[in-house]
Amino acid sequence: MDDRTRYRKQIRFSGIGADGQKKLRSSRVLLVGCGALGCVTADQLARAGVGELHIADRDIVELSNLQRQSLFTEQDAREGLPKAVAAVRRLEQVNSTVRYVTHIVDVDHRAIGALTDGIDLILDGTDNFETRYLLNDVSLDRGIPWIFTGCTGSTGQVMPVLPGRTACLQCVIPEPPPPGGAETCDTAGILGPAVGTAASLQAGLALKILSGRGADIAGQMTVVDVWEGRVRCVGTERMAGRKTCPACLGDRRYLNGTDASDVRVLCGSNAIQVSPAGKLCLSLEELGRRLESAGKVWTSAFLTRVLLEESSLEMSVFPDGRAIIRGTEDPAVARGIYSRYIGV
Repeated sequence: MDDRTRYRKQIRFSGIGADGQKKLRSSRVLLVGCGALGCVTADQLARAGVGELHIADRDIVELSNLQRQSLFTEQDAREGLPKAVAAVRRLEQVNSTVRYVTHIVDVDHRAIGALTDGIDLILDGTDNFETRYLLNDVSLDRGIPWIFTGCTGSTGQVMPVLPGRTACLQCVIPEPPPPGGAETCDTAGILGPAVGTAASLQAGLALKILSGRGADIAGQMTVVDVWEGRVRCVGTERMAGRKTCPACLGDRRYLNGTDASDVRVLCGSNAIQVSPAGKLCLSLEELGRRLESAGKVWTSAFLTRVLLEESSLEMSVFPDGRAIIRGTEDPAVARGIYSRYIGV
């Protein structure tokens, strides 16, 4: 009775109905990245009543996020909360009947297997192509549908990937753009309405797949420009490369870690992430004490943050040894800082 009351207008929609709502309530979704795109998608799926929503994100809330990342508040930024934690705090107030699972982790080839166990759908809230190709690989490998979604400037792109039926990401974009070869949110900026539009399209496709109507989805990429007021749909069926696409033929190099990197530039953050070759298990309190001589230190249950006096850089270190160095986009500088203060 509670579900029929809460979701009555959604159930009245013929595309979902009572049977579709039941399927939604039993579904398990993995959202990778809870920035601008992820916030909107997570909010809409929570309100729609998915059964279980896993949110995986590596970053913490900053004041500059609030222009477009709709689940977060100024208090979240002051506390420096991990985005996955802050998002779930808000979503639990929106719909407490959904089961939420937080993963404060860098989604790489080492983590993706456990994250996708038992998952029905993977959603893209990321900001880099390396992770998207990884999601594409695991989607094909495990037969889990996923939805590619990206946004830069005033333009958003959305494309569903249904393994064995539609083109995959590598069919359509065989290689990721080279460094500096494509606009990013750091070079072109980003508009909140563009994010909301792209994320809403993603959420709509997600509801269609999870409610049992995935067979009705066309193989196409939808491109929306909210500034110019234009919508363009590009058919991808002819691009399906089951005879030529490496990923479709079984060459899952991102899933195997062949093309994985240990240093990543974080889009629009003036920051570098450095990951160790192997996973660590650091004591944050011990690390915090060790870093006190380097600058002002703040330790929480999730991370240790230090404002380095000598360089004015800020380093946030997570228990798995991953660190985000803010104030630089030079990988060499970030590697040096990491090696000097973490020692691995």
